[in-house]
Amino acid sequence: MTADLSAASALSVVSVHPDDPLAAPLFAELAVEYDRRYGDLFGGAADELTRYPVTEFLPPDGDLVLLLAHGRPVAGGAFRRHADPGTAEVKRMWTAAAYRRRGLARRVLTELETRAAAVGYRRMYLTTGPRQPEARGLYLAAGWTPLFDPAVPRPTDIETLRRLPVAERLYAFEKSLGVPA
Repeated sequence: MTADLSAASALSVVSVHPDDPLAAPLFAELAVEYDRRYGDLFGGAADELTRYPVTEFLPPDGDLVLLLAHGRPVAGGAFRRHADPGTAEVKRMWTAAAYRRRGLARRVLTELETRAAAVGYRRMYLTTGPRQPEARGLYLAAGWTPLFDPAVPRPTDIETLRRLPVAERLYAFEKSLGVPA
């Protein structure tokens, strides 16, 4: 796969089933990334990637979208119904390593927000870990409201994180979708 994206028009957006072969690179790279950054802190990548049944990422309650360049997946993400009524939860945000720093994650996030609003969600929620500063920066830049004090740094070393309750290991964000109640 080349990293050449000469024109934004070279990108297409598709909705796929989580078991679709097009989604395989997303899950494979996420597993490597999660394991590299967190090890078994959250139970390991395999646990995280199988935590929810694939049906939760299917319409009408969810969606898994991919950005394709020349028919190959380069970025993606998903949402599912959250326990809070009217709320969708973003999961599985990913950009292929060769395509990072080009605004693709922002484009995926915008697509997920649009699709969630179109099916009636009024709010979106997501979490990211303290060892993913680029994700934290993306969500702040994209207008998501932090549910933590961004001025207070969180530890990033694994052993200190292990001693914290899970909720304190994560950065949580929310965004209103502006959909009438």
